[in-house]
Amino acid sequence: MGVVRALSEYPVVALLGPRQCGKSTLAKKLLSRRNRVAYLDLERPSDLAKLQDAESYFETNSGALICLDEVQRSPEIFPVIRSICDRRGKPGQFLILGSASRDLLRQTSESLAGRVAFLELTPFLIREVEDTDAALKRLWLRGGFPKSFQSGREAGSFEWRLNFIKTFLERDVPALAPGLSATSIGRLWSMCAHLHGQSLNYSGLAAAMGVSDNTIRNWLELLSGAFAVKLLPPFAANLGKRMVKAPKLYIRDSGILHALLSIESMEELHGHPAYGASWESFALENVLARIRPGIKASFYRDSNGSEIDLVLEKGHKRLAVEFKAGTAPTLARPFLNAIETLGNPKAIVVSRAAESFPVSKGIVAMPLRKMLESAEASDFLVG
Repeated sequence: MGVVRALSEYPVVALLGPRQCGKSTLAKKLLSRRNRVAYLDLERPSDLAKLQDAESYFETNSGALICLDEVQRSPEIFPVIRSICDRRGKPGQFLILGSASRDLLRQTSESLAGRVAFLELTPFLIREVEDTDAALKRLWLRGGFPKSFQSGREAGSFEWRLNFIKTFLERDVPALAPGLSATSIGRLWSMCAHLHGQSLNYSGLAAAMGVSDNTIRNWLELLSGAFAVKLLPPFAANLGKRMVKAPKLYIRDSGILHALLSIESMEELHGHPAYGASWESFALENVLARIRPGIKASFYRDSNGSEIDLVLEKGHKRLAVEFKAGTAPTLARPFLNAIETLGNPKAIVVSRAAESFPVSKGIVAMPLRKMLESAEASDFLVG
């Protein structure tokens, strides 16, 4: 569902995504097409002050589409928005933008249940850049944040990402969790980069940080809610196997991952131990951004070492996806064993090859772009 359609159906549309991914740019473009609008950036003290008497401000702008940017700065506003929406009883009243997920903005879900449509805006995805190998490498190395991807210099892109990390820790963390040590979160984020693509060991992280398991869980919930990390859940089904129960940990944006690991060029990435895991998360993020509503996403790993990077499920249908950074991928026995255990579902290997080709009976290797549009994935992904 797009923003325009959502505004025609819901009183409130929440556009959520990481800072600097383009939410404000998109919102201002939409607002420019409307006759009556009101825009407040709640990071600006002057705009935030206008909501001291929020009900009066909203009544003054009755009939306008009211856009509240960085709404996580003022969560106490949600009950007032609910009251206004119920009183007016029409769609398209509020467009709220936030750099925190729905789970982190629990007040929104509780106060605006049934009145709000949640949409996530990601940094640039592969379908939004030029269809060339050079553009793919650029997006993979730099990540999808517009200012990083569009920088005229590799050094400029890398510097922007380092500043993004610094700003997130110094400004966003205190705003999302007052009193929490930005230094501790920064250290954890860096450790996550070195554990990227691995099953999460809460106790190991807790011991390394000198805190409790619950503290690590809370800190990772904050990073996940701020779109900094992704925790991919393990496959859950009674298959008569002992399954890995911990989620898999990823840094969401490949460019931020590379900045945290001090990887500045494709040459450095090719020689880095994180090369394969970096491609895995880059491709995974693009796939998950296209999944249809109701699709369940997980990874498979059992005690015998059989594993699949991504399993998509829709009812009794399954699609197994493996990510390989090479251009001539081969399939290891652990993957084939896992495929057999799952009943030989459709399977795709997402590689960096230029064209699609079969790698085993019923299993095809595809470039990322082609996989996103393939017939094999059409039941699970929006084409």
